[in-house]
Amino acid sequence: MKSVIQEETSGCGIASVANILGKTYPEMKAIANAMGIFAEDESLWSDTQYVRRLLTTAGVEVSTDEIPFESWSALPDQALLSIKHHQEGGKNFWHWVVFKRVNGKEVVLDSASYLPSNTRTDFDEMSPKWFIEVKNS
Repeated sequence: MKSVIQEETSGCGIASVANILGKTYPEMKAIANAMGIFAEDESLWSDTQYVRRLLTTAGVEVSTDEIPFESWSALPDQALLSIKHHQEGGKNFWHWVVFKRVNGKEVVLDSASYLPSNTRTDFDEMSPKWFIEVKNS
């Protein structure tokens, strides 16, 4: 399973949606831009509405709420995860990644360009705070 790599610092949301929809980063960026969603907008790091809009517009059903992370085994077969939580100026920020369980194998597709491998199984190194279930894609 190959991960889409984000081409902009704040492009993890766009790349994560591309990973779910099977699109390239440039394809997903063009779709997002046409919807008024731009990677340069730092609110992509702190608001879930953008990724939700991109997915629901493509016909993908997602959970209506953010669900607190309890364990990797408790995750649904596909989810958007928020990791690397931090605050800046009293506002929450995070990095988007995609969790997938395929034929019993669990992986995280992480779009960060600095990683040696973007298909991750180093679950102890990630600390998800919550997730959005991706119900169909």
